[in-house]
Amino acid sequence: MTATRDSASDRHFRSFCYVFITILLLFVMYPLLYVLSASVSDPAMVASGKVILLPKGFTLEGYRRVFQDKNILTGYANTIFYTVVGTLINLITTVPAGYALARRTLPGRRLLTVYFMIPMYFSGGLIPTFLLVNQIGLYNTRAIMVLIYAFNMYYCIICRTFFDSMPKEMEEAAIIDGCTPFQTFFRVILPLSKALIGVMVLFFAVEQWNTYFAAMIYLRDQDKYPLQLVLRKILVLEQTSAEMLSNAGESAAAANFQLKELLKYAVIVVSSLPVLIIYPFVQKYFEQGVMIGSVKG
Repeated sequence: MTATRDSASDRHFRSFCYVFITILLLFVMYPLLYVLSASVSDPAMVASGKVILLPKGFTLEGYRRVFQDKNILTGYANTIFYTVVGTLINLITTVPAGYALARRTLPGRRLLTVYFMIPMYFSGGLIPTFLLVNQIGLYNTRAIMVLIYAFNMYYCIICRTFFDSMPKEMEEAAIIDGCTPFQTFFRVILPLSKALIGVMVLFFAVEQWNTYFAAMIYLRDQDKYPLQLVLRKILVLEQTSAEMLSNAGESAAAANFQLKELLKYAVIVVSSLPVLIIYPFVQKYFEQGVMIGSVKG
C-alpha cells in the first residue's frame, strides 16, 4: 500500500503554518527573554536602551538585593503557603463535589447543580463579603487567603463532566465486590483520574500563586502579604524598600532610578520562576486533560 503524497497546496499550507507559529513564538518569547536579560544587565545599559535581546554588562546585583529584602522573602514564604494549602483545599472541595453531582442517583442533583451555579452569575458584592469576612473573624488572617476561593463551580462542572463520562460498569463492579461509595471513589475513581487531578492542580496552583486582590482587600499586616502584593508595590506603586536601594556608592538619584528598574526586572523573574519550573512536570497531565469536559460521548 503506497502512502498518499501531499499536494502542492498542502505543502504550502504546512509551510505557512510553520512560519506563522514561528512568528507567534517569537512574539511570545521576546518579552520573556528581554525581562530575563534586563534582570542580569547593567542598569545603565538597560536605561539607555542598549539591551535588546542579550544581556549587556552581566551582573547579579538585582537578585542579590532582592533576596536581601525581608519583604520579598516573607512574601515568597506566604505565597508558597497560600498556594500549597489553597490548592489542597480546592481539590478537597471541588473534585468530590464534581463526582457527587455526576451521580444520577444523588437526590436533588439538578437542584444542587443550579444552586451551586447561581453564585457564578450573581453575588452579594464586595462590601457585603467584606462585612461577612470581618464579622466571622477572618479579616487580616492567613485563613482568608485559602478559604475565600475554596470552591470553584466552573472547575466543579469540568470534574462533573469528566466523572459522568466514565464507564458506569466500573462502579457497578466495585459495588458488587462490596465497596462502599467512599471506597469506590478513593480506590477506583481517583486512581483513574490522574489527568483530571493534574490539570486541576495546575489551574488551582497558578490562580493561588497569582492572586493579589483578596490580599489587598482582606489583609492589613505586611507580614501576611503574598509575593504578588509585594510585587505590586514595587512595580505599580514604586515603593522600593530602603534595604534594596541602600548603598554608599549609589546615592545619586539617577543611580537609584536605574537600580529601581533593575530590581523590577529581577522581582518579575523571581516571582514567575517557580511556576515556570513546575509546569514541565505537570505538562503531561495537562496535555492529557486539556480537553476534559469538552466532549461528552
